[in-house]
Amino acid sequence: MRYGAAIDLGTSGYRAQKINLDTEEIQRTAITLRNPLPGANVMNHVDFAIQYGQDLAHGLSINAVKNLIQALDVEIGEIERLSICGNPIHLSIFQGITIEDLAYAGERKKKKYDIQEQNRNARIVHSNEIPGLEEFDCEVVIPPAIKHEVGADALALIIKSGMLDRDEISIATDYGTISLKVNDIIYTGCAATGPALEGQQIKHGSLASPYTISDFEFEDGALRNYVLNEKMESVPGDLVNPITGDTLEKGNIEARGITGTGVIALIEKAIRYGFVEIPKVKTPDGLIHLQNGIDFSERDLKEAGKAIGAIRAGHITLCAVAGIEMSDIETAYMAGAAGTYMDAAKAQKIGLVPYSTGKVCQLGNTSLAVAREILLSESRLWELQDIANQMSDTHIMLATTSEFRDAYILEIAYWEEGMPFKMFKKYLKKKGLPGLDDPIDNPVIERRVKRDIPVHGEEGLHILERTGTYMTMLVECPECRKCIKVCPNDSITIDEENRSIIIATDLCEGVHCQKCLKTCPPDKFNWKSLKVFEPQQHK
Repeated sequence: MRYGAAIDLGTSGYRAQKINLDTEEIQRTAITLRNPLPGANVMNHVDFAIQYGQDLAHGLSINAVKNLIQALDVEIGEIERLSICGNPIHLSIFQGITIEDLAYAGERKKKKYDIQEQNRNARIVHSNEIPGLEEFDCEVVIPPAIKHEVGADALALIIKSGMLDRDEISIATDYGTISLKVNDIIYTGCAATGPALEGQQIKHGSLASPYTISDFEFEDGALRNYVLNEKMESVPGDLVNPITGDTLEKGNIEARGITGTGVIALIEKAIRYGFVEIPKVKTPDGLIHLQNGIDFSERDLKEAGKAIGAIRAGHITLCAVAGIEMSDIETAYMAGAAGTYMDAAKAQKIGLVPYSTGKVCQLGNTSLAVAREILLSESRLWELQDIANQMSDTHIMLATTSEFRDAYILEIAYWEEGMPFKMFKKYLKKKGLPGLDDPIDNPVIERRVKRDIPVHGEEGLHILERTGTYMTMLVECPECRKCIKVCPNDSITIDEENRSIIIATDLCEGVHCQKCLKTCPPDKFNWKSLKVFEPQQHK
């Protein structure tokens, strides 16, 4: 039997599917709940790769893919073709392409450091051209980026939404990646939203996975939790008093955390019912209590607010560059977990969807869908390249755009300082930026999928709670174990026999944390000495 593997290298985790190349049917799906690189967002991943070595980052990415292939229950020698999709950072790291041109914003800085733009066009290569994949002996199919930090994942969203075929002003968002279509022009940009909307940097946050809270409704003043089951379907959980945490009615499912989509739903409901007045949580203990001891704090609210604000500032900026008002946008498209599990009407109420937009389409995981398409059709790959070429001249580098800076400063004032919404709108007008209307009632919601990965295959969904990727270094130090004690995620272990430190990279918060480096003497514990630790070596 001839097999192929389609893989989405997502910021929050990798997803893969085993495909029968003869029947073109999906047979099995495997996902990780984390990215193999240290850190909770793409900027952490960039910092890690730049500071400590892109070869190190590449090795971790390759090992995570190998572990996913193993979870697909297919031998490496049985794979004839492998396709990947994702943002340009992770696609470049996987291929072993330098990311320096992605890491530095602005042409002046690139010129100062003599940084050359890398070619990220579509290509088909043999696996022996990618370090670490030599044993696969297969074709590797790689889709194109649009430009700079807007990559194949954004292109996948544009294509799968169908927005190119419709004569309307529309906007598409996959967390921080944004595309705005006005007439025949597509404007693209990428807002650094951080990981809060993917359930991370929230105290009880989690990526979308079984037994995580994904939605909420109020019932007579109490909070009904909705939890993802083993099939990744949202089902009713406990009915809880949000002030005390008392369970008023027991559901049939336990919860281990809250997803980013759950955070959005909770904020909208809490504002509507008076439990939140931005930026304050208006409860006696400053917490909103959910089921199974999970809670939501003012700190969590601010983390989520910064992410929501970055996306809305991105929407405002693209509209300003295109010369339109936010109210001109007729349809909004959402992909990823937001394009599946998020209640789009609630998201619109808090600004993740333009307030005046009358129709919202939720599309699921478009990146993995496109990876499967290019796995099965070479002509589809070159079609994507043609489309990417047409859009390359309308990319907006948000990090260097004055409109984004001005809009995001106002967002921070709103979410962190409590600037009144009327004043927010006044200052937008004063800055000459597109204005914000009040949210409309009853937008048309089109949910094209029930799960972010609609088809799992006859062999089902297999979840890797751990990516199985590690870094190691030899150490000669006293057995104080301070590095282990200060690590907030228990990512560090010591191999006493081999006198080495082992770091589980999917648990490590990377450059965002580095408590181990701050605690230990630099001559004893130095990340520049780290090497990739092959999975089969780890007991």
